[in-house]
Amino acid sequence: MNATRWTVLEQAHGALRTVVAGVDEKAWTLPTPCEQWNVAQVLRHAVGDQRAYGAALTGNDGPTENPFDPSEDRPGQEQTFVESALTSTAQALAAVAPGTAEVPCPLPIGPLSAEIVVGAAALDAAIHAWDIAVATGQPSPLSAELAEQLTAAAETIAEPLRAFAFAPALDAQPSDDAAAQLLRYLGRDPKWTP
Repeated sequence: MNATRWTVLEQAHGALRTVVAGVDEKAWTLPTPCEQWNVAQVLRHAVGDQRAYGAALTGNDGPTENPFDPSEDRPGQEQTFVESALTSTAQALAAVAPGTAEVPCPLPIGPLSAEIVVGAAALDAAIHAWDIAVATGQPSPLSAELAEQLTAAAETIAEPLRAFAFAPALDAQPSDDAAAQLLRYLGRDPKWTP
């Protein structure tokens, strides 16, 4: 079987890798746009979510802790911690053919189409990359182009999961680009600062 190349997932995973590599040693306890979580917790959550996407397909290598109750502790060897989860998820999703109508996913609204499951995994990685970036003073990894690619997945999964996974949407602003629109739709202020 040939592996499927999901460009949007590669871009989102690249964003998370880059941002994690840029976190200063003293920044793991900083607050983030995820009000209850520090930088280390957002990373642990993001890694747990990625592992959950892979495990939904393979039954292997699921999260090692509850992604919605992540430890406050710095994971240690962060690049290895992230890479293991991203590689596992990318390999699992590479086995999914585009156009597949029903693909298992860890969300309580699945199964969903291949494009939405891949988009949801990418959305999770990209949005949490943004959370970590803005919390640690790094440039936003969420380009307007990437945000446009993630919008269909966001529109499919956000409303059913608003009660526990997404904050209420914020009002769009006339000056918003696609990245700002996506962030507001997911309950994040694009101008958030610590």
